[in-house]
Amino acid sequence: MSSRYAPRGAVLAVVHEPGTPPAGGPLVLELCGPLGPADAEGVAARLAQRHRAFDVALDSHRPGRHTLRLTPPAAPGPVPLPAELLADVLAPPPPGGEVLPVTGHQQTLLLAALAPAGTTEHTSHTSRIDCADCTDSTGGRDGRDSAGGGGGQLEQLYWDWSGPLDVARFAAAWQSVVDRESVLRACFDWVASPRLVLHARADADIAVHSRTAVTWAQLLRRDRARGFALHRPGLLRLTLLRGASAAAAPAPPPRVLLTYHPALLDERGVHLLLREFYRAYAAGGVLPGGERRPDLRDHARWLAGQNTDAARQLWARAVPPRHTATRPGRPGGRTGQHGPGLLHTRLRAAQTFRLRSWAALRGAAESSALHLVWALLLYRAADVHGPLPVSFGVQLSGRDIALPGAAGIPGPLDGPLPMTVTVDPDEPLTGLLHQVRDTLLDLAAYPWAGAESIRAWSGRPPFPSVSPSVSGSVSVSGSGLFTDTDPDTFADPCADTLVRFEGPLLLPQALRGELAAQGIDVQSPRTAAGATGRPLTLTARHDTEGGLALSAVHDRARLADEDAAALHAQCVRLLGALPGYRDAAATAGQLLDVLARAAVPRMARPAPPPPRPALSVLRPGHPHADVICLVVVPGVPRGSYDLFVRGHRGPEKIVAVHVDGAPGAPQAVLHQARGPGRRLVLCGCGPGGRAAYELAQHMPYATGPAPAVVMTGIGDAAASAAALARGVRSVLTPPP
Repeated sequence: MSSRYAPRGAVLAVVHEPGTPPAGGPLVLELCGPLGPADAEGVAARLAQRHRAFDVALDSHRPGRHTLRLTPPAAPGPVPLPAELLADVLAPPPPGGEVLPVTGHQQTLLLAALAPAGTTEHTSHTSRIDCADCTDSTGGRDGRDSAGGGGGQLEQLYWDWSGPLDVARFAAAWQSVVDRESVLRACFDWVASPRLVLHARADADIAVHSRTAVTWAQLLRRDRARGFALHRPGLLRLTLLRGASAAAAPAPPPRVLLTYHPALLDERGVHLLLREFYRAYAAGGVLPGGERRPDLRDHARWLAGQNTDAARQLWARAVPPRHTATRPGRPGGRTGQHGPGLLHTRLRAAQTFRLRSWAALRGAAESSALHLVWALLLYRAADVHGPLPVSFGVQLSGRDIALPGAAGIPGPLDGPLPMTVTVDPDEPLTGLLHQVRDTLLDLAAYPWAGAESIRAWSGRPPFPSVSPSVSGSVSVSGSGLFTDTDPDTFADPCADTLVRFEGPLLLPQALRGELAAQGIDVQSPRTAAGATGRPLTLTARHDTEGGLALSAVHDRARLADEDAAALHAQCVRLLGALPGYRDAAATAGQLLDVLARAAVPRMARPAPPPPRPALSVLRPGHPHADVICLVVVPGVPRGSYDLFVRGHRGPEKIVAVHVDGAPGAPQAVLHQARGPGRRLVLCGCGPGGRAAYELAQHMPYATGPAPAVVMTGIGDAAASAAALARGVRSVLTPPP
């Protein structure tokens, strides 16, 4: 929260003591600073405006302590706080800012960024807490990555700057783009429900390094380890590497590294921003015109107005069936490798022309030829005979929608949708080509449909999310097929492989000429290897020479370098051979015979999550003291609980509870941990606060004193821990 009363980066704490209020009685929240009277009145006014069903009253006792009374509409029983209302209390928008819902594929990306990547030891030898809640080497100390968005959740592009470079003009041009593009002033809030927060002002993040101080490889590693703080605006940054290295002369051209978070921007959106930057640079550092419209706000309104009936009907029948092949390799052991790998190859211009002509003569585009080949590779990895459905993700741009100006909106408009086709080795290739073509046309009508919506429309349960009340599991069989051990579960077919066919990403010729007149030759950015959250992502695009460039990013822990290279080479081999099958009777099996002597790649099984107790004792405390319970869910700012435990000096026992297990389990373990006569204080930072509130709503009060709930907004580790401590002190120490 930032205002004239609260320092930048401060986090609000809210205390609630639910008890058993009478039906229709007010819900009382204590707002614990730093929050001045004017700011508190602003929070209350916004709540009254956005949640008209509730009567809102505010009592300000002194700066830093305010009582908020929310009287719900008449109801037969107690009315809990809605998630959106709770979010508006804990994370009010900044001055001049706006809040948008996060939906579709963007929500999937955000939840993936917030999910813990493993476990790490807590400072106490008696406990273990998820790494999402502990200090790590890249985040919890200085807050750079303490609120989500680790090093694996970012993308990097780079290019060499050819021509004269004015660093001040470079920075001014990017600041001009930030001022114009609302997406570059955006960040996330996930206190109660995922939301996008648009700030009125943000600064361009630009750093300059010398080759004498850092090598290119070191810069890439450090930049990836730095990650992003998702709760702060500016999820795109630039780094300039200049000068000559210690052993090089003359100096190579400056290199530009652009890093962005995929939950906020897709690659085409980044190229749209690059176009705006070059326009500003060519104009002396100032981008002509005002703020871009349409933007994310207009897209959100358009999306909210869509009729989903036709999409529901499509996904009711198009959802991948059980026993669908999704994996590109047969089961194998551990690879012994880690991190992302990157492979590049290309079809020459003549080969690309033959492939395009072969597909066009059969009424399809060359992208359909690539989808056909990928479907055959998945079928081959499944090691079965006869017809079999296969499924993989295809990336849709999301910019060819019926919203005027949508093609120019930079943002996360693209997303993967599952393409499912049936491969029969005895059927003609033309039939499979038309299958993938027609399936893609069906999907292209609804590019805004996210995985969560598809699951709901197909009658499947939701994915695990930040909400503590949802849990689920998926399993993968040893044959490379997806199978359901529970008839209600369903795996995301986009999770194993994704195929992207990108159009040309070129600057307008007039702009290139204007830059060339200033001695600047614009180069196409290249992609650095980055984790995509799936075993393999294949991207195809045309290069400047007319060839088809294919790049594959793979998870080396799932696909070893040798297996990924083999799979990549087999894809290129089938694409090159495909135009030779001109006979209408040529079958899919005949094309697969091209790989008869090639080994099928192997793919490691996903590592199961490590076991963890539902309840961990972090500090024993005094035998008769109260109990502080830290509620652990994905998205709790990294390091916040660790710092709180270190800084707490009271006699209270401190425990941590994980709320992603069986329904009812948290209440049972909390009852055991509290013991007779002890008061329980349920605490949570960010989404942990909402989880603590929901736990308190379901705890029986007849067995002991009602628990208190301490909730905080989202900030870096230190600010979140400080807010939690303020709230806990207000509960344990009577106010003066």
